[in-house]
Amino acid sequence: MIRALVFLLLALSLDANVLQDAINKAPGGSKLELPAGIYRGNIVIEKPLIIDGKDGRAVIEGDGKGSVVTVKSPFVTLQNLTIRHSGAEHERVDAGIALKKVHHCNILHCQLEDVLFGIDVQQSSECNISGNVITSKPFALGLRGDAIRLWYSNDNILTRNRITRARDFVVWYSHGNLIAENNGSYGRYSLHFMYTGKNIVKNNRFDHNSVGIFFMYSQDTVATGNIIKNSLGTTGLGIGLKDCSNYTIENNKILYCARGLYIDRSPFEPDTVNRFTHNYILYNSEGVHFHSLSLHNIFKNNIIKGNIETVVNDSYNTRVTENVWDGNYWDDYQGFDKNRDGTGDTPYTLYYYADKLWMLNPNVKFFYGSPVISILNFLAKLAPISQPVKLLTDPHPKMREGRLL
Repeated sequence: MIRALVFLLLALSLDANVLQDAINKAPGGSKLELPAGIYRGNIVIEKPLIIDGKDGRAVIEGDGKGSVVTVKSPFVTLQNLTIRHSGAEHERVDAGIALKKVHHCNILHCQLEDVLFGIDVQQSSECNISGNVITSKPFALGLRGDAIRLWYSNDNILTRNRITRARDFVVWYSHGNLIAENNGSYGRYSLHFMYTGKNIVKNNRFDHNSVGIFFMYSQDTVATGNIIKNSLGTTGLGIGLKDCSNYTIENNKILYCARGLYIDRSPFEPDTVNRFTHNYILYNSEGVHFHSLSLHNIFKNNIIKGNIETVVNDSYNTRVTENVWDGNYWDDYQGFDKNRDGTGDTPYTLYYYADKLWMLNPNVKFFYGSPVISILNFLAKLAPISQPVKLLTDPHPKMREGRLL
């Protein structure tokens, strides 16, 4: 085992790259402790090394071109550093920190600011990225870089990172990652998965992003304990699944979104199901939105309350009833519980009436809850002008919503 050495850099000069020189001279396995000051990027690390900002006042500043710190060796740790001023070219993925084909690296308690991409993880595994604060460049939302980007990277731990005003947090072609207790706000995709499997998404909080968590072309993943609020706009949704199979979505709280759950052709693989259990779907424009042919999802013990539309099916197929609903709480259930066992005596059944005005003109939703719309609602149910379409039946609706998370 290589003995760690401690290098204390005292001479700071912007005319020479003191930090890169120290890295080049340090034996593998050394520890460089940086006192307060500004150190020139862009640096490249090609040996096992620890770089520690000690009191958190050491700054590594790029030259505005390329990535500020590039790591090409396993067993590298960067901690307690401020890293800023990367390049601004998307095609080169200019980043604050770039991990390239490495393993067992740590990025801990760093602050990344004025960087296009925050932390770019390419073909890297078993790394720990925790406790970092990441902000992108002050560009329009679509032109910012991703706060964290996993690309063909497996079995990493990403926890307690705080992201604001970046673009996306993306996990593409990456498997077996733990993404937990992160906080993201004022971005586009809080979390965006594509072609992934066996990830765990746990206890994250995402506020005021365009999209909460979107899973695409993926399978075998658990999302639990997440809180997603205020995903608004035309693309706004809390949790979305597109072509996804064998998912467990449980104990999440989704509030004030344009769509709470968005399900598109999921599950995708034959003979698989997706399970939605013990979720709180509250005060969204649409509680659950089915798009395309989405069958064999199981919804149990969820609380569905205060949504303008409880369930929406825009695919115009009647097979949506092949999804299973059981033991959910519905705030518009109108049945009784004579034996007081907490379950309604009659099933909860939801119909779609073709003459609902806001289905034809979404702008009418502005008047939802007004006396006029309430009367039209009542008349549509009392004497529908067309045959209603059944969306779902819950044979055992809960009478009480229980305690919130």
